Amino acid sequence: MTPDSERRDAERPAERPAERPADRDRPRTRLLLPGQWGPAFDDGGSVLIVEATDFFTERPMHRAKAHLWLSALRHRVAELGERVEHVRAASVTEAIAGRRDLEVIDPPSRRLRTLVRDASPAIEILPSRGFVTTEADFAAWAANRPGRLLMEDFYENVRRREQILMEGPAPTGGRFSYDADNRHAPPKGAFTLGLPEPLWPVEDSIDDEVRTQLDAWQADGVVRFVGEDDTRRFAVTAAEAEAALDDFVESRLGDFGPFEDAMLSNDWTMAHSLLSVPMNLGVLDPRVAVDRVLAAHARGDAPLASVEGFVRQVIGWRDYVWHLYWHLGESYTGTNNALDATVELPAWWQTLDSGEVEAECLSVALDTVRRHGWTHHIQRLMILGNWSLQRGYRPAELTDWFTDVFVDGTEWVMPANIVGMSQHADGGVVATKPYASGGRYIDSMSDHCGSCAYSPTVRVGPDACPFTAGYWAFLHRAEPALRDNARMRNPLRQMRGLADLDAVIDQEARRAMP
Repeated sequence: MTPDSERRDAERPAERPAERPADRDRPRTRLLLPGQWGPAFDDGGSVLIVEATDFFTERPMHRAKAHLWLSALRHRVAELGERVEHVRAASVTEAIAGRRDLEVIDPPSRRLRTLVRDASPAIEILPSRGFVTTEADFAAWAANRPGRLLMEDFYENVRRREQILMEGPAPTGGRFSYDADNRHAPPKGAFTLGLPEPLWPVEDSIDDEVRTQLDAWQADGVVRFVGEDDTRRFAVTAAEAEAALDDFVESRLGDFGPFEDAMLSNDWTMAHSLLSVPMNLGVLDPRVAVDRVLAAHARGDAPLASVEGFVRQVIGWRDYVWHLYWHLGESYTGTNNALDATVELPAWWQTLDSGEVEAECLSVALDTVRRHGWTHHIQRLMILGNWSLQRGYRPAELTDWFTDVFVDGTEWVMPANIVGMSQHADGGVVATKPYASGGRYIDSMSDHCGSCAYSPTVRVGPDACPFTAGYWAFLHRAEPALRDNARMRNPLRQMRGLADLDAVIDQEARRAMP
């Protein structure tokens, strides 16, 4: 038996007992689960929604995330009216025990898939939804791919299959990716990008009830939260998501591409869409978002580079990490640690205590997460992820942290992003090299370094940038695992040639705080 076949056997749900003939004929009630709160998951008929406390109690969760996910659930209950049965219980298992009248769209996590399969053989399981590429389509594509499953190959396949930004067999504009055009630094001297504030949702009585509920759970010791419960900044209903999408297309899409990697200390949203939350809640269909952006380009209202960048994030990366979650297997997060990263997450990190941090870029990123439960992808990858990679934080523990403190964090979205892309803990399954950099990159893409106590060009001494010094110390630590990586040969050669390498390594070993 090959390793691939062993993985597929491990992922295959346990054999279910036979369904009773009478169960096939009775009317079905649709069980909706977290991530399925939008119209795309409703085909009419009766609905069961379980408000399960254990969703919020497994590990400390960002308060704003708990608010968003509970608010989405209760708003959906209100929308469905008399069609819905709303059950409050300790767990979904408790709520559906003995039910033989249920159907469910295959849930977006292993835990929930196991739960519904174990609950009753009578539950009818429908194919998953909420993504552009189906699980069957991905499996067929992957079966014909020798070696690594590259995101670029997957993305091009989806573009061709769906005829998105294609002119016959060729990509619109002659290139599949305009990523190289979308790396502009923020305007010099800019405080913000100068764009209108995003269209924020208007809170209502349901949000008030949610806050009261979370306060009660917290007071009773049922849950533990980190971060602040900010005024709700993300859409939790289909109507709010449509409005947020329209606002993004009209006011920020044009600037999204050029500045998607840029950072400013006083502009936490920049030109980003803020649509990952409603997509992951299931209230915004990714096809709807892509179609709206494509329509703007067809009208001449949005540049190709911005449009392609958004499309790539949605039909490319988002779908890719969803399918890798299933393809790579349950053990992927817990067993991969190719760089032997063994450091526990510090208390200040876990509690989002930016007051303990002197490095401006890290302080801003942590504080943004504390206040909003969100940062954009470069802050996640090149600030928070880069810091963790350099310090050797445990990848499985870090994956849980990102899942819990980001409002768009889910069990499926973080493994490939953290274990693979950010921490290179899988040894190159997802990314060909570690995403590590020194302070010069951060300086080139942000305004952080100008007000920082450290200098991005200094690696030894009291003003040595912890990212710059940390980069070289990381390469020294990880060299045994990276020396055969062709893309790392030049950085490792540079590292070996540093006259002050021993001083850098000693300094970073003794540096107690950031």
